[in-house]
Amino acid sequence: MPRLATPLTESQIRALEPRATRYCVADGTGLVIEVMTTGSKIWRFRYTLNGKRQPLATIGDYRMISLRVARAKAQKYAALVAQGISPAATARRDRGAESKADVLREAAELYLATAMAGKSDEYRRTTRRALEKDVLPAIGGKPIGAVSADDIVAICERIKSRGSPKMALHTRNVVKRLYAYLIARQLAASNPAEIVPARSIATFDSRTRVLSGTEIGMMLRTIDTSDIRRPLKLALHLLVLTMVRKSDLVESTWAEFDLDNALWTLPAARLNAREDRVVHLPRQAVAMLRELHRMRAGENFVFPGVRGGDRPIARSTLNQAVKALGLDVEHFVLHDFRHTASTHLRDMEQQSAAQSDVLQGNAMDEAARQRRLLQSWADFVDNQIEAARQTASGMV
Repeated sequence: MPRLATPLTESQIRALEPRATRYCVADGTGLVIEVMTTGSKIWRFRYTLNGKRQPLATIGDYRMISLRVARAKAQKYAALVAQGISPAATARRDRGAESKADVLREAAELYLATAMAGKSDEYRRTTRRALEKDVLPAIGGKPIGAVSADDIVAICERIKSRGSPKMALHTRNVVKRLYAYLIARQLAASNPAEIVPARSIATFDSRTRVLSGTEIGMMLRTIDTSDIRRPLKLALHLLVLTMVRKSDLVESTWAEFDLDNALWTLPAARLNAREDRVVHLPRQAVAMLRELHRMRAGENFVFPGVRGGDRPIARSTLNQAVKALGLDVEHFVLHDFRHTASTHLRDMEQQSAAQSDVLQGNAMDEAARQRRLLQSWADFVDNQIEAARQTASGMV
C-alpha cells in the first residue's frame, strides 16, 4: 500500500528552502508544491490517467494561491480524473484567473484565507469588517503596487469624519499588516500604510490608557476562545482581577496562597518592599487558582516554564501571547490592565460611598472593604464578558 502524504501547513510551506535542483513535496490527493531553484513555489497536480502517469498539471504560484484554494482545485481535478477526463485544459483555464490577484481585492481574500487561519474568530471578524467596510470599496480595484500613502490617509480621514478616530487607526493597522503579508509573499514591494504615522490619525497615551467595560469584555472573551495554553488564559484573566504587576503574578509560588481564606500574601523580599502585601481574592480568582493547582506541572511556581526545571515562565510570555492574538484594541499594553482596574475600582468605591450611610470614619473594617470592592470588580468583569459573548452570538 502506498504511503499517504502528511497534509502540509502554511508554516511548513513557507519554511521550504530552494536546493540545487527543484523538488516536490506532496500534500495529498495529488496536490504537490514544487520548490524551484530560484525559491519560487508552484502548486502542481500529480495524476495517472488510463494507467499511465501524466505530466504534472500546473495549478499556479503559491504567492497567489492559498493552500485552501490549491486543495480545492486538486480535489476538482481528481474528480475529473475519476471520470477519465484529463484536467490539463481545466487547469489552464483556471490559471487565467490568477492574474486577478494583482489587484488589492483578490490579494485581501488571499490574506484572509491564509494569514487569518490561526487567529481568533473575533480577530478575523474585525479584520474582514475593516477591509470590506472601508478599504476595499475605496481601493479594492487598484493594483497592489498602485496603492499609495495618500489612499490610506483618505480612507482614514473618511472614517475620522464619522467620529471614529480609533477605528481609523485600526483600519490603517489592518492595511499595514496586509501589506506586510504581501511583501513576505513577494506580491508587494513597499507598504503604503507604514508611511502614514499612527499619531497623524489618532493619539493615545498608553500610560494612561483605560479600557472601557466593553473592551474588557471583548478582550477577555477573545482570550478565552483562543487556542493559547489554558494556564496563560488564566494568567491574563488573573492580571485583570488581582491588579498586580505582571512579574508579581508570573513569579508567584503556591506557598504564597491561602485559597481556603482567599488570601495571597506577596512577600516583602520579592516586592523589594518593607512589608508583605496581602491581596484579597474574589471567588472567581480562587476558582482559577484551584484549576491551576489541579493541572500544575511544577511543585513550586504557579506558572512553571514549559521546559521544566524549577523556574517560572518568562516575563515576556504573556506579552507574546497577547501579541499573537492580535487583539482589536489599539495602543494597549499589559500594564493597562492595572490602570484600567484601579480606575474602574475607584469609580465603584466612590459610587458606593455616595450611596451608603454606613461609611463613617474608619468604622468599616479595611479587609472587609477590600474584599467587597474586589468582589464587585470581579463581578463587573464577568458581566462584561457575558455581554461580549451575547454580542458575538448575535452576530453569528
